[in-house]
Amino acid sequence: MISIGDIQVHLINDGNILVDAGGPFGLVPRALWSRAIEPVQDYFVPNTLTCLLIQADGRNIVVDTGYGHENDGRLERIVQLDRSGGDLLAGLARAGVQPADVDIVVNTHLHYDHAGGNIYTDDDGTVHPTFPNAEYVVQRREYDDAMNPNERTRATYLSMNYEPLVESGQMRLLDGDTEIVPGVRAVMTPGHTPGHMSVIIEQGDEAAMFVCDLASFAVHFEKLGWMTAYDVEPLVTLETKRKWQQWALETDALVIFAHDLHRPAGRLTMQDGKPQLVKVDVSFA
Repeated sequence: MISIGDIQVHLINDGNILVDAGGPFGLVPRALWSRAIEPVQDYFVPNTLTCLLIQADGRNIVVDTGYGHENDGRLERIVQLDRSGGDLLAGLARAGVQPADVDIVVNTHLHYDHAGGNIYTDDDGTVHPTFPNAEYVVQRREYDDAMNPNERTRATYLSMNYEPLVESGQMRLLDGDTEIVPGVRAVMTPGHTPGHMSVIIEQGDEAAMFVCDLASFAVHFEKLGWMTAYDVEPLVTLETKRKWQQWALETDALVIFAHDLHRPAGRLTMQDGKPQLVKVDVSFA
């Protein structure tokens, strides 16, 4: 658990996956990226599926919901999903939180590995919200793009994860930076998708930022020119990272990553004139 003032932040692992390095590293040559992330199994790289439980202002806030359990198993086989340590719901239970206890769900964006646990389907085929008493929030731009994908983006969106929630009124569409509760705010961090957002936790002189897919791994946050092949607007990603690099240096914020197995969190410093993310040891629920 991480404490930001009296706000508690729990990291929860929804599972680990293996992905072809061409996805996370795009145009970065193997000779470079392999110095930062050791590949396995024919140049696949390990990824975590990190979600957050933030306890602030008397409320339980879940940030991202991981893979869920709603596809036919094909995706899990492709990425070799390993949930031997449990999933999001198991992690929440270890933190003493049941689905009905969750007040707010923040979807940083609607890709299936971040919004797949939003819903579940019962034996009759009826779709239900995983968190029945929660208000779900996502950026309006993200929802519009997810509902109108193109040939590049449609494989990353599954409308069953969010369309029923909007239709029922349980998902609220945001228009830009938004305070979720006092001390927790969602900020626009476009590039991975135009409607992508990150979450900042602040109290007093302490701060943390869950950057999500603005920088999938710590090395992406260190190096402005490194971004994933999944980014819809890579040059926007570069400039967004430039902005939040400076913020992280000025605030000494703890930066939390969604997919980094080896450096899930750290603080940005300058070493020999270059940004360097110094790992901070954190535990998962």
